[in-house]
Amino acid sequence: MTQRIKSILLKILKTFVPLAFGVLIFWLVFRKVNFEEIIQILKSEVRFDIILYSLPFGLFANIIRGYRWNLLITPLGYHPKKSNLVYAVLGNYAVNLGVPRLGEVWRCTIITRYEKIPFTKLFGTLLIDRLSDTISVGIIVVVAFIMNIGYFEAFFIAHPEYMDTLNKIITSAWTYTTIVLLTVSIWITFRFFKHTVIIKKIREMLLNIWEGIRTIKHMKERRLFLFYTVLIWLGYFLYFYICFFAFDFTKDLGWQNGVIAFGMSSLAVAIPAQVGPWHAAVIATLMGFGISQTNAAAFALCVHTIQQLIFIGLVGVIGIFALSIANKEK
Repeated sequence: MTQRIKSILLKILKTFVPLAFGVLIFWLVFRKVNFEEIIQILKSEVRFDIILYSLPFGLFANIIRGYRWNLLITPLGYHPKKSNLVYAVLGNYAVNLGVPRLGEVWRCTIITRYEKIPFTKLFGTLLIDRLSDTISVGIIVVVAFIMNIGYFEAFFIAHPEYMDTLNKIITSAWTYTTIVLLTVSIWITFRFFKHTVIIKKIREMLLNIWEGIRTIKHMKERRLFLFYTVLIWLGYFLYFYICFFAFDFTKDLGWQNGVIAFGMSSLAVAIPAQVGPWHAAVIATLMGFGISQTNAAAFALCVHTIQQLIFIGLVGVIGIFALSIANKEK
């Protein structure tokens, strides 16, 4: 019973700690915003038909993500159904709305169940999938920075806390002490306890993960992988940027400003919280373009609610059910 209680408490913590963190950021961002004005903007100034027009681009990007994942799995010697991979990717995002980052684990677990591919190998391919996303976001931010150096200078002058935090991390002795201690601890553990059962299992798991990571080396269709990656991020960009035309105060900002806002919002997605960080990044960026806080908040609140909480959640649930129906014999 004690173990079961611990398991339940762990699940509750995994769900509500990120949610509480996100809600805190959300409150900090919106605490000074006049919600009556936002409601008025949403009632009279938003082209919801344009936001609806953006939705297929996000769906398209996630479908292509499933096809790209297949390119990473094939070198392992497995040939899963592409439809299963697509459904799992869609379901991934719905699960993440409940517990951030749990969707990736669920995605690998469900494909392991239906396609009989070892979980650790799938997890290795997922690391490559996420690494390619990190590189893509980095490229987007660098391109946006090069095109608009003046904007970023003004942004960091207006928000010095970001640079202060980064500087403290880089210059802190604790950062390097922690890295050294972790490295030494890992070396001692694997050097002197390598014959224990748990270390053997960890080594086996890490080797399987490494085998999944190495699929990028043996991939025959690297150009197709790159092409899919471009399609994915082009789809995400259009998914975001088209919404600029749904609001009078953003429709004339132009695609270059769209790239900046998209890059900043993509960085915020890395923070594991259902709400909050994305809103903060988008609002701060739009305010940097001269948009009022209320208008920027209305944009962030409206777009995120429709695109992420409603559309991605709904499509993800459909993906989960479709995956179950398509594999009911298993």
